[in-house]
Amino acid sequence: MKTNPLTSGLMSFLRRPVKILQPAEEAGQLEMMLDGVRTPVIIRRNAQARRLTLRVRAATRDVVLTAPPHVSIASIREFAVRHHEWVRVRLGRLPQTVAFEDGALIPFRGVPHRIVHAPLARGTVWLGAGEEKTLHVSGDAPHLARRVSDFLKREARGDLTGAVQRHAAALGVQVNRITLRDTTSRWGSCSSRGDLSFSWRLILAPPSVLDYLAAHEVAHRLEMNHSPRFWQAVDRVFPGRERAESWLRVHGASLHRYGG
Repeated sequence: MKTNPLTSGLMSFLRRPVKILQPAEEAGQLEMMLDGVRTPVIIRRNAQARRLTLRVRAATRDVVLTAPPHVSIASIREFAVRHHEWVRVRLGRLPQTVAFEDGALIPFRGVPHRIVHAPLARGTVWLGAGEEKTLHVSGDAPHLARRVSDFLKREARGDLTGAVQRHAAALGVQVNRITLRDTTSRWGSCSSRGDLSFSWRLILAPPSVLDYLAAHEVAHRLEMNHSPRFWQAVDRVFPGRERAESWLRVHGASLHRYGG
């Protein structure tokens, strides 16, 4: 029996067998070949879903296929194959990734900076003093990306720590640990113990956006919800949050294209 070249060429089923799980839990994965590049298609079973849907995620540059619990894996695979051109076009519209390398232009506190490799200079990473905004990096080329990443994370920790302490004092609350992560689903979080977590990529955004996220998570020390009382607390320490939220809606996903 001959195999279907379209199905075999575009899609192969990977990992564990699909199981019916709780809504929004990962239930398996397909792999789609698009222009010679393997693109993961994450399958999510959702009891609320009434039909198969596809969504391209800009931050992770992958695809989520949401399916009702009763739909077979064969139907899911066929649906994905049938829509491979739609996926290819959507992925092709995403902005190109920008590696941390000599000559790259990256945002730092919302302002574009040019990375300049200075292999013989002393130090690690420092801001240039010229008219053009630059980020100078010393050392060997293989270490450049790591040094830029480490620098950005240090700056993010410093800015976030200062903002958190300021907002905590204004609201009269205590916070515990501050952790930096590279999350794609949320910019910050607050645990019931008062541990705060933020995306280090907030250092790429304008300072007001970082400050808003700090205020947002600190306010959860008063209200672990998004009730009117919670938003009142946010507005007390950060008036004009709508502008920061609007910036994140429009530009937030693009922050994930830097550094890989």
